[in-house]
Amino acid sequence: MTTAVFPGPLMIDIAGTALTELDRERLIHPLVGGVILFSRNYASREQLTALTAEIHALRRPPLLIAVDHEGGRVQRFRDGFTRLPAMRVLGQLHDRDSQAALAAARDVGLVLAAELRACGIDYSFTPVLDLDYGPSRVIGDRAFHRDPAVVVALAKALGEGLRLGGMGTCGKHFPGHGYVIPDSHVELPVDDRQLVAMQEDLEPYRRLPLGAVMAAHVIYPCMDCNTAVFSSKWTDYLRNDIGFTGAVFTDDLSMAGAGAVGDMLARVQAAWAAGCDMLLVCNAPEAVAQVLDEWQPQPDPQRARRIARLLPQQPVPTLDSLLYRSALDSVTRLGD
Repeated sequence: MTTAVFPGPLMIDIAGTALTELDRERLIHPLVGGVILFSRNYASREQLTALTAEIHALRRPPLLIAVDHEGGRVQRFRDGFTRLPAMRVLGQLHDRDSQAALAAARDVGLVLAAELRACGIDYSFTPVLDLDYGPSRVIGDRAFHRDPAVVVALAKALGEGLRLGGMGTCGKHFPGHGYVIPDSHVELPVDDRQLVAMQEDLEPYRRLPLGAVMAAHVIYPCMDCNTAVFSSKWTDYLRNDIGFTGAVFTDDLSMAGAGAVGDMLARVQAAWAAGCDMLLVCNAPEAVAQVLDEWQPQPDPQRARRIARLLPQQPVPTLDSLLYRSALDSVTRLGD
């Protein structure tokens, strides 16, 4: 076990369902502060619990273990976990019965967090705050609704459930990915609206008590010629105009939308210079090696403290509690 004063600014992935010696070597590197898990890292709840326990035991303070586990088509762990609805299902319910939708969103958040925390996962990158404009190839039914007021209400309720389950929130994809059609995993989207036309997209970030946000691999020429991930102007806007004090994550720096900056070292340097607190480097093991060997950022205790605040501060909720079982019944009925 190693001891670090602050978590490092990199979040990386691992290859399989158990740690290799290379994984262990990289996870104790001082530049690393977190691990993101994928479906390939999951075989069973027992295996996942053992894996997260080993990861947590490597460092003090422990590494932040995160996952994309939103519900719908973005749910990394399925067998042995409750199937969570796409967020659009909650938005559609809100159109029929707003109070029922808010209660359901709270229950979804609780079930999501409780089941992950019971297996040693600290954090899920949720909720999606993008507005449902319709044609987006990557957002679609991951969004709650087109109306920002409905998005705020449902995301707030989901966040309350996450907190009951012992987990924080991460709003994404700042400042809004729902309007553009291309998928930033494979293309570089450009949102050519003026800033005044984006205020509805920004409303959830102004009104919600988020622990973190994830920046988008989208260019917004009204602000910058760079994507939001690489834009100090967007970070300054988030900090100074919106007043956000939490952590800023990049979206995965191996995505095509990040490619215009250069190789992985250039991407990491650009995102750090833009003010991002934790940088995700996923599905690119050779690039991780390059960054760990060559990147030498100046330590920034303030940024590290923002990441440290995301580590769970309360006990793992039990899955035999009446609160969890009631929420589980509610979520199960959503799929009927």
